[in-house]
Amino acid sequence: MTYCVGLYLDQGLVMLADTRTNAGMDNISCFGKQYVFQRAGERAIVAMTAGNLAVSQAVMNLIQDGLKHPESGEQETIYSVPSMFAAASLVGEAVRRVYRTHGEAMQDQGVSFDVSVLLGGQLKDRTMRLFQVYSAGNFIAATRDTPFLQIGEHKYGKPILDRAVSPDTSLLDGVKLGLISMDSTLRSNLGVGLPLDLMVYPKDSLDLSRCWRIGENDEYFSQLRASWSDALRQAYRTLPNPPYPL
Repeated sequence: MTYCVGLYLDQGLVMLADTRTNAGMDNISCFGKQYVFQRAGERAIVAMTAGNLAVSQAVMNLIQDGLKHPESGEQETIYSVPSMFAAASLVGEAVRRVYRTHGEAMQDQGVSFDVSVLLGGQLKDRTMRLFQVYSAGNFIAATRDTPFLQIGEHKYGKPILDRAVSPDTSLLDGVKLGLISMDSTLRSNLGVGLPLDLMVYPKDSLDLSRCWRIGENDEYFSQLRASWSDALRQAYRTLPNPPYPL
């Protein structure tokens, strides 16, 4: 299992993913789930994946190698699509291609075809977008009404985002909220683990250089986790006592 979250803010995108992959309690590995596709000044696209690692890697390879467009027949890659919508469509078609190739064999082995992708970014002179692609290849887009999307083990990190994230949240606050959401998941699910991959994309910048890998010894993340725990303990102590006789 894994956890990935993307925040769709007026100022840009915050994309955060863990790196844990496990196939049983004694088979735990570290694999990056965040993929960057960039051409300077022309396109900046980030993908994050959850689900079966082999399926996810096959999908990411296919969108780079290219697929024929179902209508035009032209070969398309993540570096040639004309829009973020077309990029999401390409990822969806890659998911379906992998299913056609491996889905039946996986089912025969009792392995579920499980994959989901968060895809965010922008092309020159186009609108910044954030999409979530499902295992059927269909997808949805983040909107001002729903300014964040999650894949993987998302339930533990959702409450803080529901309460605090809005389109006008700053990128700095978005990073804090994303990391708090991840910390809640790390504390409650052993299938999610450090290190984390963080990408911040300022709107219209076409620049994906603001990326960090956050590990066990990251001073800021350690401080944030401790401060958030202290703040929660202090908050519940200041709440009024229940009126029930105990």
